Amino acid sequence: MLVIKIGGAAGVNFASICADVAELVQQGQKVVLVHGGSAEVNEISTQLGHPPRFVTSESGFTSRYTNRETLEIFAMVTAGKINTLLVEQLQQKGVNAFGLTGLDGRWMVAHRKEAIRVVENGRKRVLRDDYTGKIEQVNPAILSLLLGMGLTPVVAPLAISPAGEALNVDADRAAAMVAGALGAQSLILLTNVAGLMRKFPDESTLIHHLPRVEVQRAIEYAEGRMKKKVLGAAEALQGGVSRVIFADGRSDHPLLDALNGKGTIIE
Repeated sequence: MLVIKIGGAAGVNFASICADVAELVQQGQKVVLVHGGSAEVNEISTQLGHPPRFVTSESGFTSRYTNRETLEIFAMVTAGKINTLLVEQLQQKGVNAFGLTGLDGRWMVAHRKEAIRVVENGRKRVLRDDYTGKIEQVNPAILSLLLGMGLTPVVAPLAISPAGEALNVDADRAAAMVAGALGAQSLILLTNVAGLMRKFPDESTLIHHLPRVEVQRAIEYAEGRMKKKVLGAAEALQGGVSRVIFADGRSDHPLLDALNGKGTIIE
C-alpha cells in the first residue's frame, strides 16, 4: 500500500506523477492519492475578488483562513476542478481512478476550529467563522472497498464535521491520517522543492535520511508550509507507517525517483 500526497504548489508536475502512478498500478501496486490545490485556489479566489488570507498560529504553523465564502471557493477548485482533472489524466493513462472527498460517506471526520488564535503583526488575535478542521477519525472501509474493486482513490482535502459541515483540512495531515488508517508501508509527499533542507532554500543542505526519532526536532528548521509536512510525517509514523518520503514533484519521474531514494527519507 502506497499513499501519495500531491502538493498544490506551483511547478508540481501532475502529468509526470500520473504517468508514474500508472506504471506502479500496472505492476500491481495499490495506490491512494491525496492532493492539495493551494496555488490554484489562490489564483481563482483572487480572480473572483476574494484574495486568499493566510494566518500564522501561536505555535508557528501557517494555514488558510477559511470563512464560508473561502470554503465554497476551496471546494469548487479542489473537489470540482483539480480532483476531476487528476482523475481524467489517470483515466487517460489506463488507471481506473475514483475521485472523492472526506464528506462522501462521512469517512473522514474533523473537529471544526470555530475560533483560532493567530499572530498578526506581532499581535495575538482570535478569528471566528472559520471552516478549517483537524481530522479526528478516518474510516478506511470505503477506500479499502474501492481498492478491492481495482479502483485508485483520488482524495480532495475536505472532511466533514460531526454536525455535517464541510471543512477545509490540511492535505499533508489528511494524507498522513489516511496512510495510518490503511496501514500503508510508505507515504510520499510530493512538493515543489527537493526535500527537507536544514537551511532552506539551499539545496546543498538537503537531508537525505532522517531517523524517525529525530522527526519532531526537524520542525524547528522546517520553513513555512514545510512545517505542516513534517508534522504530517510525524503523525504518519506514529500511526504505523513504515517510512515517509519528502520528494521533488517537479521532475520527470517524481514517484519513481522517490522510491529509488531521492529526496528526504524518514524511517
